Amino acid sequence: MWNLNQLISGGDEEQQDNLLGDTEGLCSLSPLQRIYGFAACLLAGLVLMFLSLIVFAKPIKFALLFTFGNILAVGSTAFLIGPEQQMRMMLDPVRIFATAIYIGCVVLALICALWIHSKILTLIAIICEICALVWYSLSYIPFARRVVSDMTIRLFDTEI
Repeated sequence: MWNLNQLISGGDEEQQDNLLGDTEGLCSLSPLQRIYGFAACLLAGLVLMFLSLIVFAKPIKFALLFTFGNILAVGSTAFLIGPEQQMRMMLDPVRIFATAIYIGCVVLALICALWIHSKILTLIAIICEICALVWYSLSYIPFARRVVSDMTIRLFDTEI
């Protein structure tokens, strides 16, 4: 018996589910492989970020190494929870603004380094990128954002 979804879509929905299911089966990793992937990606990201400090005087190399290292470090958690869940969590209403600001700062840092060739603007964009990443990371710790916001009120008489 046909249901309404099959009538509207022509019955292709079932085939699409099977194709996605087969793809997930091919890409599945064991828990140990996930941990190795996470560790390798995180280590590569940290190495690139460290190497970026060595070439700080050259804004293009600095921005490229730091930004790609940062992206690798953030993306490493996709090995643990999966890329789909990672994207879902990044686009969660609690994190959407921090994610958008982080991605915007990544793009801005690359533009400042590759197109504008400004060391100061690149450094400002990198600092904003780090702040957005910290704020994004705090969203995973219960009440961490509230604690940081309360501390800034007490210390600087302003709220984040």
